[in-house]
Amino acid sequence: MTTDDRPAGDPTRQPVPASVVARVDAADTTLSNPKTAVIALGGNLGNRLEILQSAVDALEDTPGVRVKAVSPVYETEPWGVPAGSQPNYLNAVILVRTTLPPDGLLERGHAIEEAFHRVRDQRWGPRTVDVDIVAYQGVRSDDPVLTLPHPRAHERAFVLVPWHDIEPSAELPGHGPVAELLAAVADQVVVRRADLELRLPE
Repeated sequence: MTTDDRPAGDPTRQPVPASVVARVDAADTTLSNPKTAVIALGGNLGNRLEILQSAVDALEDTPGVRVKAVSPVYETEPWGVPAGSQPNYLNAVILVRTTLPPDGLLERGHAIEEAFHRVRDQRWGPRTVDVDIVAYQGVRSDDPVLTLPHPRAHERAFVLVPWHDIEPSAELPGHGPVAELLAAVADQVVVRRADLELRLPE
């Protein structure tokens, strides 16, 4: 459930602050035939908020990428590990417009992870930052290096809830509207951190 224990689609939920509304499409004039991608960010080591903000800024600084919207920040328990065995995560979702192909965007995401010393020696292990491509403008791919859409996104409230915040009409290819998928993850606790906020790059 979300912070105030009301479903993400409930109209009585606390509104998303204006600071996370998508920037105007005029920014796309710097790109040629851009595509829209959904990227999930998360981390549970170090200064979590600072690292997530740095990841957002690094994506914005990438040639051929413009960050269009940044979700509220949510805190979640680690996925797939015993309770209390790791620090909690901070999670967010961003929308980008990009001229990079999916594999180029993945490469940039991995470079950002490496810059913050992301370690991959343990499945579900703690990490400074994850930069995961959730969807890329309807592209479907079974490539094990980059499966699109993300094969487990429909199961994860920490992806669906912040994504719905910034794109209520979004659809996850192969699974349907994000607003409808939220019902299946309503038992997962995702706490909105109203005291924390990621900045949309200027």
